Amino acid sequence: MGLHDRVTDWARDFDHTDEGWAADPYPIWDELRSTCPVARSERYGGVWLPTRHEDVVAIAYDTDHFSSRSVVVSKFRAPVEIAPVGTAPPISSDPPFHKQARKVLLPVFSPRAVSALEPSTRAYCEELLEQMRGREVVDAAADYAQHIPVRVIANMLGLPEADADVFRGFVHHVLEGVSLPIEERVAGMLPLFDYLEKHIADHVGNPRDDLISLLLDSEVDGRKLDGFEVARMILLLLIAGIDTTWSAIGASLWHLARTPADRRRLLAEPGLMPVAVEELLRAYAPVTMARLVKEDMDWNGCPMKADDWVLLPFPSANRDPAAFAEADTVVIDREVNRHLAFGVGIHRCVGSHLARMELTVALGAWLAAIPDFELAEPAAVRWSEGQVRGPRILAIRRPALP
Repeated sequence: MGLHDRVTDWARDFDHTDEGWAADPYPIWDELRSTCPVARSERYGGVWLPTRHEDVVAIAYDTDHFSSRSVVVSKFRAPVEIAPVGTAPPISSDPPFHKQARKVLLPVFSPRAVSALEPSTRAYCEELLEQMRGREVVDAAADYAQHIPVRVIANMLGLPEADADVFRGFVHHVLEGVSLPIEERVAGMLPLFDYLEKHIADHVGNPRDDLISLLLDSEVDGRKLDGFEVARMILLLLIAGIDTTWSAIGASLWHLARTPADRRRLLAEPGLMPVAVEELLRAYAPVTMARLVKEDMDWNGCPMKADDWVLLPFPSANRDPAAFAEADTVVIDREVNRHLAFGVGIHRCVGSHLARMELTVALGAWLAAIPDFELAEPAAVRWSEGQVRGPRILAIRRPALP
């Protein structure tokens, strides 16, 4: 991001937006697990980084000592008064509000509801692939992966697909602009609130069968959500529904491009895809979540202070050899795989069924259309910085199609 000093000591001065972290965080986590399993940095006003599976799980479950009112580490901390609702409910909500807010979304992301979206998702993947026909080199991130979740979420919300750049720009600002001054952070978020305000007002006057109208008609704590609350829930869906799935699809294609044996096996055994998807999610989990310490305490020997950040790197937990055999190896037929790609505890991703479907369909459609491919320029692959990690430049070379 170019707005911070480069990290030279990951145990005492880490930064999750550092270029080294973005390019390859796995050696960093491996070293910390064995030498300093809970790292500390004074950046962003104080951040802790547990790297072991058991510690990440323990903190994720501990809602008594850790608040979710802000989940993206930056120089700004949402005030205590915003709890238990938080900045983007329900992911930012604490008990007891969290349970009610989450309940609103559960039917929309149920297995049955997600299954109904599968045909249109597959058709769109095939449309994107058709647009790439005849090109020897394509960008699997920019030309393919980024478009799929945007289309799905926009259709669910009832927002124009043509506004995809608005959504992606906002997500980029929220997740990768964390080092910007607070004034610039706020200024970058206001345009989307203005955008959503107009669409929410239109839905109030013209209800329809989409997620925005459902939210407007929903009740939490015995009352209907107001427009601002609906806007904040939409922000969550845009952030959680776009960047994470975009990253997971891209990382999986990156793996298959550089691992021909796995690619050939999936082509020969298509029934293995659901198991392989779980392993790819484990190995390349895109999300690192955050919590805020509620009050001064000693946590397993760590002198945590009120309002300290705690990063929960689910990808690191998924690579912990104490929790997974051959933790750093992608085993696409791994049978026991209780990974944390979707988090753990009360905030486990409500959209996990949707993400799995999109990833499965996207990979299946790609392999059917482009069974033979490789990285065009391995050194030119660029990964996003911050709490959601996935390839943003991913040049793929394949035989030109007729």
